[in-house]
Amino acid sequence: MKTLQEQSAALRDLYQRQKAVETDIAAESQELAAGDAVYAASQWQLIWRKFKRNRAAIIGGIVILLFYLAAIFADFLSPYTVEERLTQYSYMPPQPVHFFNQGKLGLFVYKMKTGRDPKTLKKVFETDKSVAIPIKFFHRGKPYKLMGLFPTNMHLFGVQEGPVCLLGTDGQGRDMLSRVLIGSQLSLSVGLIGVFLSLLLGAVLGIASGYYGGWIDDLIQRAIEVVRSFPSIPLWMALTAALPAHWPPVRTYFTITIILSLIGWTWLARQLRGKVLALREEDFVMAARLLGASDVWVIFKHLIPATFSHIIVIATLSMPAMILAESSLSFLGLGLRPPLTSWGVLLKEAQNIQSLVLYPWLLLPGAFVAVSILAFNFLGDGLRDAADPYTV
Repeated sequence: MKTLQEQSAALRDLYQRQKAVETDIAAESQELAAGDAVYAASQWQLIWRKFKRNRAAIIGGIVILLFYLAAIFADFLSPYTVEERLTQYSYMPPQPVHFFNQGKLGLFVYKMKTGRDPKTLKKVFETDKSVAIPIKFFHRGKPYKLMGLFPTNMHLFGVQEGPVCLLGTDGQGRDMLSRVLIGSQLSLSVGLIGVFLSLLLGAVLGIASGYYGGWIDDLIQRAIEVVRSFPSIPLWMALTAALPAHWPPVRTYFTITIILSLIGWTWLARQLRGKVLALREEDFVMAARLLGASDVWVIFKHLIPATFSHIIVIATLSMPAMILAESSLSFLGLGLRPPLTSWGVLLKEAQNIQSLVLYPWLLLPGAFVAVSILAFNFLGDGLRDAADPYTV
């Protein structure tokens, strides 16, 4: 006959076995539920599940979102307006921000004094650490129109006296941080508008080419080959050089955007043609045609939604090319021109050796171009991988 201790041990062992079985059943149930959820998920849900596992793409998307938010509220975030001049502080190097002044916590910059180098007679700046200038948030400065609509004079930060130029100034004493922020409005919007027009043209022609085939396909493909046979930069230079010099800046801006779109649609058209050539033989397309659906119905109801994820990927990968094209044209003096401000226009001011040696902070707009292009590439790569969620 078993003792009380042996009976207790047997009961504990039985209880532990029962708990292990329940744990295994719960784990299997979770796996089955997850599997059912995957099989029941829509195409967009599968794309999102795969996309959010790509950390580089998530970071790229966050950076792009921050860039566009900064562009929308650029005038508010800038301590000065785009043409506001601090003539006494031309070519001033970036000012560091300090947090402690005589044991007190707060944001401030030191006063800058100007002078001349006795040997080279070059203008130099010295930091006067005896005078600390506090940085005030929601500072009243020069008036502007927020998002081009609402007149106000509120800036995110500023100072009562002296300059606060965190990225330095240019040759006319204009704050580089303000000009970079406000210049991002044109540089980033050129990419958006240009890609939208390219998508519209490329999607229509690419899908029509793949769906109809025959002489329509031949005509569109020969047009693509003609456009792609020209070297990009000489073609840009030839088209933009034809723009009249007396045109107002806004007309020049939109014309350059259209020119970039007319050149950039070919890649998307070629990609969509290949996709549609495969999709037009699928069962759902054949069923729609047998039921009497028109070509317009098949294209807009079936083919465009089936290729929409591919269109988004191409759009994301085309954005850096548009931004880089605008910056290149403006840098060469063939794109946007003053008084318009873009990253390319700002880089044009730093294209001589003297600027590189003496005033290297004038090249900072190039860093913003590089970061934005990298962010778009990371996002585009992540979307391209997620667009086919069934691959490992």
